[in-house]
Amino acid sequence: QVQLVESGGGSVQAGGSLRLSCAVSGGSSRIYYWGWFRQVPGKEREGVGVIYHNDDSTYYADPVKGRFTISQNNAKNTMYLQMNNVKPDDSAMYYCALRRYNGGDWRDEGAYNIWGQGTQVTVSA
Repeated sequence: QVQLVESGGGSVQAGGSLRLSCAVSGGSSRIYYWGWFRQVPGKEREGVGVIYHNDDSTYYADPVKGRFTISQNNAKNTMYLQMNNVKPDDSAMYYCALRRYNGGDWRDEGAYNIWGQGTQVTVSA
């Protein structure tokens, strides 16, 4: 069964950098786009950004524009979230997710077919 496995979370000071990874395991999957979400306790999960599998085009939520970058490796079976100039407000559980087919709004968590287990990011002031 195909799964997404995240890694790279941890603690970092404000202004620092962190890189998260999301790897496809247990087989292969058709991917139309895949992206990152984050969630803090008591709040809804919010979309961070997305990368389209075929042409590497990316889109980001306003709070992270200019600081976060999403990429994928050449084999297109691993996705990355490079987080630069992080802020305490970036502290959250980060999840990756993929959508297999065309359609859906990348900011809508209901558009995704497979989710990772999450990795915690904590930014201290």
